Amino acid sequence: MSSTTFVLAVFQFVLLIFSLCLHECAHAWMASRLGDQTARMQGRVTLNPMVHADPIGTLLIPAMMILLSMFGAGGFLIGWAKPTPVTTRNFRKLVRDDNLVTLAGPLSNLLLAFIGFLGMVLIIVSTRNIPAQPNTLNSGLDALWILCKLAIQVNLALFIFNLLPIPPLDGSHVVRHFLPYNALNAYDSMGMFGYILMIAVGGPIVGFLLGPAMHLVYAVLQQLQAR
Repeated sequence: MSSTTFVLAVFQFVLLIFSLCLHECAHAWMASRLGDQTARMQGRVTLNPMVHADPIGTLLIPAMMILLSMFGAGGFLIGWAKPTPVTTRNFRKLVRDDNLVTLAGPLSNLLLAFIGFLGMVLIIVSTRNIPAQPNTLNSGLDALWILCKLAIQVNLALFIFNLLPIPPLDGSHVVRHFLPYNALNAYDSMGMFGYILMIAVGGPIVGFLLGPAMHLVYAVLQQLQAR
């Protein structure tokens, strides 16, 4: 294992932690704006990782995936943090406000991915070049390019992953508002089966969608470079 591989793994892990914290902070902030102060009173409107970290989803699973990737057996990086507590009876319009709180998390990841994309655009505009070896760290510019690329990958993976309609992911909170009562009870009682689906089904779906998304990002960057 090279030092570059180790540095890339550190980049990924730090980006994941920050992205997960912003995701949960966005949930808490939006809930507070819409009248529910439950998360704010528990100190969840913060980027402090100690408040949001889940031992399995934030630490164990990502660490295992990073170790696998360092030895050539891993792929994209996903994870999750502790769910943000929301008391829906505090909302004026339950369905609308609950959906807004739910979508605030994935949209925060989409925003981070866009910031990473803007960073790559600025590098191309300033240098008129796409680094020929994007996985090397020969300069500060190389490091910035890789950091932006990883920010896009990690946050697009989180965006897609969290919108899957698998409890307890964010997508399930939107779907449940449209289910009849009996189906809703079964949906909410998936328990551990939901976590199994998250890993067994969620991973392949994210991988299937993330590849084309990254190809689109690079296609846009190459068009920008050619101008």
